[in-house]
Amino acid sequence: MNYPKDYLSFLVHFHGTRDYFECHEILEEYWKDTAPKERDSHWVGLIQIAVALYHDRRGNNQGATRTLAKAIANLRSKKVELQQLGLDPEELLNLLQNTYARMLSKKPYESINLPITDQELTVQCQAICSQEGYIWCTDSDMANLSLIDKHLKRDRSDVISERARQLSLRKNRGPLLRVVLYFCSHGFKLLHICQGSFPYIHLLLILCQDIAPLEP
Repeated sequence: MNYPKDYLSFLVHFHGTRDYFECHEILEEYWKDTAPKERDSHWVGLIQIAVALYHDRRGNNQGATRTLAKAIANLRSKKVELQQLGLDPEELLNLLQNTYARMLSKKPYESINLPITDQELTVQCQAICSQEGYIWCTDSDMANLSLIDKHLKRDRSDVISERARQLSLRKNRGPLLRVVLYFCSHGFKLLHICQGSFPYIHLLLILCQDIAPLEP
């Protein structure tokens, strides 16, 4: 069985480094590349498991239980997809339910191992761990703060910049949309706008595309 490379990396970090933040990053990129519009994808469910454990290990009980509940609800209907990933759906759901119960009782974090049924998949992941110097199915190093609080050390400048850009676009589109609606309400035809000056044509482009307004 050939599995996606990113899925293998997810399993290696999930069991070999317990780097749940990296698990999230790897599988989120894969999900965005393969099925970005499927918010209920099984990939999202696996991502949510990693995120829940990341919160749990940091003592964020509310975030952990809320996220794991979403993962359980998602994966309960994804048994075929889980089997295709070399996992036992029933064992996985039982594991998640038990983990959820532990979280609700506010007991300390515990590392978990996903129920892999494909022996070849296990061997493949173990080989990667050996090459990278990881120990397969090792418990999390609770003294490793750089691992536990990894999100605090992440360079988020690109994310912040993109959010600012999107906010700017929304602010610019709002007044322009009102201008177009004004024209339409007063009987202007789209043809008249297109036959007008360049600024009106650019106005339509701004409304249809994520582009920044031209400099004056």
